[in-house]
Amino acid sequence: MNQHRCCQGSSPLRDYGDNPLVINIDRATKINPNYRTALWTGKYLQVTLMSIPVGGDVGLEMHPDTDQFLRIESGCALTVMGPCKNTLTIRKRVGDNDAIVVPAGTWHNVINIGNVPLKLYSIYAPPHHPFGTVHRTKEEAEQMED
Repeated sequence: MNQHRCCQGSSPLRDYGDNPLVINIDRATKINPNYRTALWTGKYLQVTLMSIPVGGDVGLEMHPDTDQFLRIESGCALTVMGPCKNTLTIRKRVGDNDAIVVPAGTWHNVINIGNVPLKLYSIYAPPHHPFGTVHRTKEEAEQMED
């Protein structure tokens, strides 16, 4: 089995594809400087790392065929979710070690309400972004997804 010691020494954060991976996810998430970095993209699952600047957000979105799990490693955020973009009935403050589970078809957003970048990772099933995705900023992500 291949084991990668990412985040130690000069090993870069990159998409390890569908290869077996052992990683300190907390450390990888915290050192990720990008809005989104795909860390692992398999056939049925994808792990991305995210860094949301102060006052920034993931963006109100809905994935019709993808379940999503997000875990906050550091920072403070407001998460909103609901059945349609104008009916966001769930509003919760979240922080270090909190998880957010978003079923397919649910509108959601995560807004950084803290005073430091929000560091989180997201698991998509099935994968949502192309292999190797790196978006330095939210604006870059929006341009590439259009």
